[in-house]
Amino acid sequence: MEGVNNGSNLARSNADWMGQLPDMVWDVPLYNLAIPGSHDTMTYCLDLHSPLLASNPLVLKVLDCIMPCIIRPCVYKWSTTQEISTQLNTGIRYFDLRIAHKKHDTTDALYFAHGVYTILTVKEILRNMAHWLSSHPKEVVILACSMFEGLNADLHEDIILFVKSLFGSKLFPNTSKENATLRTFWNLRCQVIISYDDSAASGHEELWPKIPYWWADQIDPKDGFFVAGLNLTEDAQYILTHPCQSIKTLTLQNYHFLLDWVEKQCPGPGKTCLNIICGDFVGNNDFVSTVIDLNKKLE
Repeated sequence: MEGVNNGSNLARSNADWMGQLPDMVWDVPLYNLAIPGSHDTMTYCLDLHSPLLASNPLVLKVLDCIMPCIIRPCVYKWSTTQEISTQLNTGIRYFDLRIAHKKHDTTDALYFAHGVYTILTVKEILRNMAHWLSSHPKEVVILACSMFEGLNADLHEDIILFVKSLFGSKLFPNTSKENATLRTFWNLRCQVIISYDDSAASGHEELWPKIPYWWADQIDPKDGFFVAGLNLTEDAQYILTHPCQSIKTLTLQNYHFLLDWVEKQCPGPGKTCLNIICGDFVGNNDFVSTVIDLNKKLE
């Protein structure tokens, strides 16, 4: 299956970590657990030859027209984050899915996007995830769908109907978030929460609203799911003036600072507690295991 293997040698396997949690946390709402997530989840397979997204900075779009042989590799280096191949088996359970439709594309194909578009389509990746879930019945994933650049009403309806058909009874509806516990999921044989950040989701009780995404030092949690993002950011000027760097080198050389911060956090209902913690290049270190181990503080 595309996108699933045993992961990095640097990270322990956490393919079934939810099913291995002690029974004392089975009735804790998922939004009070520590859940590892990935930022810009699917940008590992970016298409270097695809058009730039319209939302890119104007300076990059202009330079791309003038000297694409220089700008394209530069954009690619600063857009590519972690591979999906390790994420499910290393324990990632929140996926940041930025969906887009290519301008002038006459088909209904949708892609993931970050600077440029992916090679694989949204439907291909979601089918792979559904297949993986069937082999891990106690694992729950949260799919946060957002951006939707270039989608019209018909394309929204098409992808919504697709995910409802694909996941079927595995979808946990947005009806009673207080009952969103592992025990409830297992009893109902549900495994998927889909957050859909667009008004097109109105009327579909299977879809949840936007899950707030905060920078780690700007958290204002409410009663529900929320994300703390451990993401280093760069602007167009930094990209163009650091041709030998990439988002990977920038992130990995600073990851020990991020992990030190994670170890000090705690899940739970308190105002200072964290829920979903997102990182980049999550298969290259102990990020996932460090987040999962925070749940021991609930025991």
